[in-house]
Amino acid sequence: MRLEDFDYPLPDERIAQHPVEPRDSARLLVDQGSAAPLHRHVHDLTEFLHEGDLLVVNDSRVIPARLRLSRSTGGAAEALLLDPLDTERRVWEAMVRPAKKMRPGEELFSNGVPLVRVIRRSDAGDTMVVELIGEGDPLALLQTFGEMPLPPYITAPLAQADRYQTVYSNEPGSAAAPTAGLHFTPELLARLDGMGVQTARVELVVGLDTFKPVSEADPTQHPMHSERFRVPQATVDACRQARRVVAVGTTSVRALESAATLGSLEGRTRIFIYRPYEWQTVDVLMTNFHMPRTTLLMMIEAFVGQRWRHLYDEALAEGYRFLSFGDAMLLDRSLS
Repeated sequence: MRLEDFDYPLPDERIAQHPVEPRDSARLLVDQGSAAPLHRHVHDLTEFLHEGDLLVVNDSRVIPARLRLSRSTGGAAEALLLDPLDTERRVWEAMVRPAKKMRPGEELFSNGVPLVRVIRRSDAGDTMVVELIGEGDPLALLQTFGEMPLPPYITAPLAQADRYQTVYSNEPGSAAAPTAGLHFTPELLARLDGMGVQTARVELVVGLDTFKPVSEADPTQHPMHSERFRVPQATVDACRQARRVVAVGTTSVRALESAATLGSLEGRTRIFIYRPYEWQTVDVLMTNFHMPRTTLLMMIEAFVGQRWRHLYDEALAEGYRFLSFGDAMLLDRSLS
């Protein structure tokens, strides 16, 4: 396996800078196996899901985790909070810039207010451990001083912060949205429920690997960072009874497959899914189009094989929008 196996040309103009309205008007490329894919919209999911299917969503909520800061010298700094390391959410693993200049004990400021203290470099080496030192509840501090952590390829301002949240988001914690879920509306979920398609929830806190590209020539050697996950027992039971398990997004896949392979319903996971992989739970996957050379594409290949290339070629030829605010695809691994 080579990193080049997961490359494809992605022109900048195909990277969506804004979400579409309404949410479920995004386009949906429907996998048909060896036949040509179908071109639909997300609100057409009612054509392709059926009574007895189980829709599994990741209800992790994005926090305003990007802090624009300054050093005592007046130089600019930034911290992207990735994962809380204590129950009070005071101590975090974070990406900090300029990382090479930071020293333990250094305080960083927001509009003159001391907000972050650097504790040390993390054990992983490419992140830091920092402490929120501002007064008050940590999540309230982030609401006051933080920004929504849009990916770096989105350069346009976000008009409404809730458009980078799913309509069913619940527990705050993620540094990025589970983006396939951004396409759902309460009305679409209600229509699916009326058809007998149940919805179940998992939680996977989206962290560093969303931002970190693969650089190893052999991508299987990429070091995966751990992420917190939780799969309620009720979700496990519903999966066992379902006609098909339909995961919304790769983060839902990671949570479900982690629970199945680790034999634990919550904890931390470094699950790395690439071919060949013995799927335990997920039958159908709804996902956005991903960046080249990423672990997410490796997961897609494990799910549908080399067919992913034809689907991506079709999406590019037909003008689909890519990445976080882009369109979606519906993949069925039984067609492989």
